[in-house]
Amino acid sequence: MSQNKKITTLFTDIGGVLLTNGWDRKARAEAAQLFNLELIELEERHHLTFDTYEVGKITLDEYLDRLVFYEDRGYSKDNFKEFMVSKSLPYNDMIKLICDLKKKYNLKVAVISNEGRELNQYRISTFRLNEFVDFFISSSFVHFRKPDADIFKVAIDISQSDVETSVYIDDRMLFVQIAEGLGLTGIYHTDYGDTKKKLADLGLSLD
Repeated sequence: MSQNKKITTLFTDIGGVLLTNGWDRKARAEAAQLFNLELIELEERHHLTFDTYEVGKITLDEYLDRLVFYEDRGYSKDNFKEFMVSKSLPYNDMIKLICDLKKKYNLKVAVISNEGRELNQYRISTFRLNEFVDFFISSSFVHFRKPDADIFKVAIDISQSDVETSVYIDDRMLFVQIAEGLGLTGIYHTDYGDTKKKLADLGLSLD
């Protein structure tokens, strides 16, 4: 990024940056124990079908039918969904940082995330992400998922952003590298303090 160009757009992931990952390996292990499921089988079924859910080709109910409710259980699908969404928690310091930077520098903020529709909409609504995010380029909305570069291209087109004045934040290095390959400035997110410093180095300081 040229030193004399001011950043105009922040692209960011949700899981691992703004919120916890939610339905990740740790949550599935907890679910297996709580709901008396065989973890190895649960993981195998998850990996065989979750991508299909994340790109919006099946519903959450259909995913759960394949994952858990392919046989009778002693609990309802709603019970299981309540557990799933309970794993979503906010990183309030990161949310505040993005909000404060948006306000101070009049930034466009866009999300690029791999999330199934129902879980994504729950997270957007519950944590009021739409109060500061201008565009949601979610895999279940656009039918591409990271690491497919097309989801980044769609995000750039939808937000009408100049890649030379745009930053992408993600907690997965591979996705950061793909974004950089398209001309975006990448920030590999490890924690709040490190990302705040990296943004300040790019001219987005709150001091």
